[in-house]
Amino acid sequence: MSSPTNRVSDSKIALITGASSGFGKETAKLLSTQGITVFGTSRNPSNAQDPDGFRMLRLDVTSDESVRSCIQELLLRTNGRIDILVNNAGFILFGAIEEATIEEAKMQLETNLFGVMRMVHAVLPTMRRQKGGQIINIGSLAGFIAVPFQGYYATAKFALEGYTEALRYETKKLGIKVSIVEPGFFKTNIGQAAKVANARIEDYKQPKKNALATLKHYEEEGQDPKIVAETILQIIQSNSPKLHYPVGKEKSALIYKRLLPQSIFESGARRRWKLDA
Repeated sequence: MSSPTNRVSDSKIALITGASSGFGKETAKLLSTQGITVFGTSRNPSNAQDPDGFRMLRLDVTSDESVRSCIQELLLRTNGRIDILVNNAGFILFGAIEEATIEEAKMQLETNLFGVMRMVHAVLPTMRRQKGGQIINIGSLAGFIAVPFQGYYATAKFALEGYTEALRYETKKLGIKVSIVEPGFFKTNIGQAAKVANARIEDYKQPKKNALATLKHYEEEGQDPKIVAETILQIIQSNSPKLHYPVGKEKSALIYKRLLPQSIFESGARRRWKLDA
């Protein structure tokens, strides 16, 4: 936590969406120990001041009005300044692509993709006026290698990769740094909090059951989310942060996908998720 003698205007100002648990909370806690004034967000924050040393603001990233209200409140508290935006809010929609309705798919994209876009639109005018700032999007290795029965989650994360790269090209000359962190499996509550597509199609029942069991195993064996928080801190501390930051034991799969013939990589993925068992 920053020293009591530090005023808000004396330190960097960071806003972290989805800071009530997981990567967001660990990142907010860590940055707060580094002299950074941190604001986290949640749909329903329980306290204005988190016991871990950062403030919580109310935010629903699927709502234009909520995003405007959150940023206005932040800027009022910080004398019009924001230095760092970490876009972390998101959830998983589990189910076969055919089982999910278009409305359910839209709900996934509204949070995991368009929610990021709303936040970026909201902070860019201030960062441009400051002639500096930093945006860190939380993507996923699922943005490179799709996970079966998380098709719309992968859709959002694949799209976020392209969006982040284009944003980096456009804003670098303005003094705004842009990066994307791509975690593999970590011990967070995102799996337990997943939403499930309402429809049930018998043809998908067994492979979906197998994939879910495999997913739970990987989540149980996942690494500490503090590793992702430490990666975000390293990005902030870097003078020249990179675009891509894959994190986790599974990141070697990116090399395999790039080097192996598609048929071999796909066969391995099908075995991994027990899709043909």
